[in-house]
Amino acid sequence: MAPLEQIFDTVKFDILTETQESDNEKMLKEISRSFISDTITVPTKEMYAYAARASLGDDVYSEPSTQALEAHMAKITGKEAALFVPSGTMSNQLALRTHLQQPPYSVLSDHRSHIARYEAGGTAFHSGAHLECVHPSNGHHLTVADVRANITTGTDVHTAPTAVIALENTLNGTVIPQADVIAISEFAHENGIKMHLDGARIWHVAVETATSVRDICAPFDSVSMCFSKGLGAPVGSCLVGSQQFITKARWFRKLFGGGMRQTSFMAAAAAYALSHNFPLLPKVHQLARRLASGLEEIGAHILSDETCMVFFDPTPIGVEYTEIMQRASNLSEPLKIGRARLVVHIQTSPQAVEDFLRLVGELAQEKRDAGFVPPEKSKLNGNANGNMYNWKV
Repeated sequence: MAPLEQIFDTVKFDILTETQESDNEKMLKEISRSFISDTITVPTKEMYAYAARASLGDDVYSEPSTQALEAHMAKITGKEAALFVPSGTMSNQLALRTHLQQPPYSVLSDHRSHIARYEAGGTAFHSGAHLECVHPSNGHHLTVADVRANITTGTDVHTAPTAVIALENTLNGTVIPQADVIAISEFAHENGIKMHLDGARIWHVAVETATSVRDICAPFDSVSMCFSKGLGAPVGSCLVGSQQFITKARWFRKLFGGGMRQTSFMAAAAAYALSHNFPLLPKVHQLARRLASGLEEIGAHILSDETCMVFFDPTPIGVEYTEIMQRASNLSEPLKIGRARLVVHIQTSPQAVEDFLRLVGELAQEKRDAGFVPPEKSKLNGNANGNMYNWKV
């Protein structure tokens, strides 16, 4: 047998580097110059200090700070109860699994939605449900006409009846008008269909439309809300709904492996984000509008520019995405770009926006100097229904 001290020495590990503080400053700089996603934001020292003061419970049994956050989320959304979970994907999948009680059944969603494209086929895996992925006829958002044309009802044994309509707001940064949400909800409930909202970026909807979170959530039976997207918390989402619904979802959370223990510091970070980072979103939207207007002035085609996201096409100025990405990565202070989608977040530097616009402007001028002639706008082919999430070179 090895001496205990030897065993302890084998196991111990210092994760901090000798240059950790300077490394972190470098990372913060990189984050401020990245347009990849709003999930890359990091906790501030103030957020960490606040989180360190939270309670010391075990959330599988009882965790006071986490319970306080859940009660607050239920209150501001107008629902009976809430459940803190590790991720937005888990929150969505828990909601669907809890709503879907007896197969056969299907879930109707926008074909671009996170549930349809970016949750690893979770709806089929966890719930055994068919996804009916609909292209919005207006190219922007689903309407009640789209839903009427695509839901499945009745007793035809060849079909999987629609049990849940899952909307996403915002979706690719775009806001679904509340009137359309209400119309879909009324139609769904008239037909015994549940309504779920993937509200990962619901905070942007509230800011952009000056609508209370409670009113946005009112048409839905369940809502998933993210603390790390937009709000800058390190981890976590909340699922809200009726008491009966959340009680069952909590059981499924345990089954899914999502029952966590000392969650208070995560809940406290989320609370800090609600209080201190949510009010920063108007400036984020303003910076995104500056980004879009600047690109438009240069001659790029703007595919979408709502809330915190700008989707653009540089082909009208003769430039390829790969050229922009290469030039951006070679700057003395590099910019990180993910092709068509540009995401502005609470830690985006205004200087990064100006540097990006300058870079694209320089590339456009180089193309003109080389003899490129911009095409007529009527020949441009925007793709409002396409897969706008594309990070590959």
